Amino acid sequence: MKDTFHPEDWLQQPASTNTTPQESALSGTLEDIEAVTSRIEQAGIDITSGYDNWRNLGFSLSEGLGESGRSYYHRISRLNSGYTPEECDRQYDKCLKSHGTGITVKTFFQKAKEAGISIITSGKSAVSAHSAKSASHHTAEIAETAESAEILTEPLPTFSDKVISHLPDFLKQIATSGNSVQDADILLLGTLTVLSSCMPHIKGIYDRRTVFPNLFLFVTARASSGKGRLNLCRHLVEPIHEDLRNLNEAEMMEYKHRLSEYNAAGKKKVDMEKPEEPPMRMLFIPANSSATAVYQVLNDNGGQGLMFETEGDTLANTFGSDYGNYSDGFRKAFHHETISYIRRKDREYVNIKNPRLSTVLTGTPRQVLNLITDAENGLFSRFLFYYLDTKLVWNNVFAESGNDTLEDHFASLGKDYHDFHRILSEHSTDIIFRLTSDQQEDFNTLFDRWQSEYAASCGDEFIATVRRLGVITFRIAMILSTLRIMEDGNYSPELICSDTDYTTARTIADVIIRHDERVFRTLASPAPPTTVSTTAQRQSLQQKYLEALPDEFDRKTYCELATTMGLNPKSIERTIKKWCEEGQLENVAYGKYRKRESQ
Repeated sequence: MKDTFHPEDWLQQPASTNTTPQESALSGTLEDIEAVTSRIEQAGIDITSGYDNWRNLGFSLSEGLGESGRSYYHRISRLNSGYTPEECDRQYDKCLKSHGTGITVKTFFQKAKEAGISIITSGKSAVSAHSAKSASHHTAEIAETAESAEILTEPLPTFSDKVISHLPDFLKQIATSGNSVQDADILLLGTLTVLSSCMPHIKGIYDRRTVFPNLFLFVTARASSGKGRLNLCRHLVEPIHEDLRNLNEAEMMEYKHRLSEYNAAGKKKVDMEKPEEPPMRMLFIPANSSATAVYQVLNDNGGQGLMFETEGDTLANTFGSDYGNYSDGFRKAFHHETISYIRRKDREYVNIKNPRLSTVLTGTPRQVLNLITDAENGLFSRFLFYYLDTKLVWNNVFAESGNDTLEDHFASLGKDYHDFHRILSEHSTDIIFRLTSDQQEDFNTLFDRWQSEYAASCGDEFIATVRRLGVITFRIAMILSTLRIMEDGNYSPELICSDTDYTTARTIADVIIRHDERVFRTLASPAPPTTVSTTAQRQSLQQKYLEALPDEFDRKTYCELATTMGLNPKSIERTIKKWCEEGQLENVAYGKYRKRESQ
């Protein structure tokens, strides 16, 4: 007797422990891929758009089916206007020879699902009996939540798989240390953030204001989801921290020696100047410090500092205390605005000009809520968020048999960056980062579009996030360009962003805004969505929506109508695209649509 297999359910399940990977892949999967491929062909939908996507589908089919997957690769590739049989064969040959990509046959089903293709099949089960029983509950008639809930469950995009070949060499070594695409993502984001705290003499002009590279990062996930790997990034800047601590110790020893001489001078003190206590030099600033202590350290270090906390509650609890509520200064530091405080010891009024604070936090979704109580809190828009999806995948913990650890690898990279940091520190003049005129034009066009789109789908409260993502993207491009100096040794006064690094920063931003949106919707805590219990009901609601649309309309119109009818505009976008592909609508211009006469 055959169990019922649903590839959609399989996407969320680990492989059976009773079969080998090859057996698991081939056991019934051929039937399922045949069924889904046929649906793709009938719909005429190209799921291979973009080289990286096309390549990954090749990896997926070659990993799951071996040579048997070649015909399916051709069938889905034919739907792309650039298809040629010869090129398709060459690419599949490359995929067959590649191993250890981490891409499985699940990717094929996932890409089909994202394109709107049903992946519910009735082939032989490729999962365990337990999983098959669970899958029996996931039929085509299963209860579906409304559009506003759908956005919270759909897979979030990644970026490292799209940019790794274009990264500066230093970052390539970081990305290749990841055991998954998501792992590489958070290691890259962590690296960009910690390095942003240690780039002396690097700055740019953004919106007619001086901007430094500093970033605020919050990686959020459930417990034991892998966010702890971010700790590796600390090793990259620990040599810089140690330099500052060693300098501090030497200065303290000298201070104590001179103070001892001063105290022993007796009446001769009148002819001596009392030695001043040296500044407290460090890079890492503990988040659980008092407000005065944090400001003191920032001031002692010329405005520079890095907060690195693996528990977001540490900062949340400090902000909630009487002694540690420096949230105002924290927000000001993001924009390098002057922070003022009273030094209690000698009642001195101090201004910290151009504070350059970077922050790395990790925590559960609950810890995000503890720190940022609602989506309108000014802290939210200052962070770039990465929502780490929980995946039931067991990594091979014995994959590397050598004696070198990841800690050793990152420590070695930290020594390399330490040498580069020393040269930057000794540089006599500032290095000004700039985008080219074409990049500026594209940048403004992109963020103007995002501002309109996300205001329509998320509300005006999200506008601040889009606008601050602009300066964050600028800073990421600045960091990427600075790391190029490590390669070419060009310390000229102007640092012009290459098209490669601009595109990389843009790609990262395109992913981050989706993750920001996920966290934003969580914090926004909308009213529970209306449940659409059956496929027929959902289709009926969509039909009513289609009928309510005017004969000609633009994106703003269909988003506003979706909101009025209680539908999620981001999900409606996918529906609009599907209707265009089905011929019910016509895309007459960018963002403009017309109903077919039959409608």
